[in-house]
Amino acid sequence: MLAKANRITRGDDYRAVVRRGRRSVRTATITYRRRAADDNKQSPFVRFGFIVGKSVGNAVTRNRVRRRLKAICRELIPHVDPGMEIVIRALPASAGATWATLQDEIIRAVTREFPSS
Repeated sequence: MLAKANRITRGDDYRAVVRRGRRSVRTATITYRRRAADDNKQSPFVRFGFIVGKSVGNAVTRNRVRRRLKAICRELIPHVDPGMEIVIRALPASAGATWATLQDEIIRAVTREFPSS
């Protein structure tokens, strides 16, 4: 489980990342990422949010996909720059994707170089 400091919990934060973040589209996921804007202070935490809609499957399938995404992101925390906010939207293909496929997609999307802002 991700620590509370590493989770995006407010709807406004989700909207900000999705609307203003850089997007990376893959087969099973869409990843949005941006630097946190906390009054020009560098946040010491990487924060993740997950969107798994009903198009992915029933509740059991959606929860399984969310747990898999959280486990992958927990492993990535030390490898991502502090102050990043990342939202991962699961697409219907994520329900049938293998662990290796999901992991590869998330790693490629999250660890890309970010332009300095």
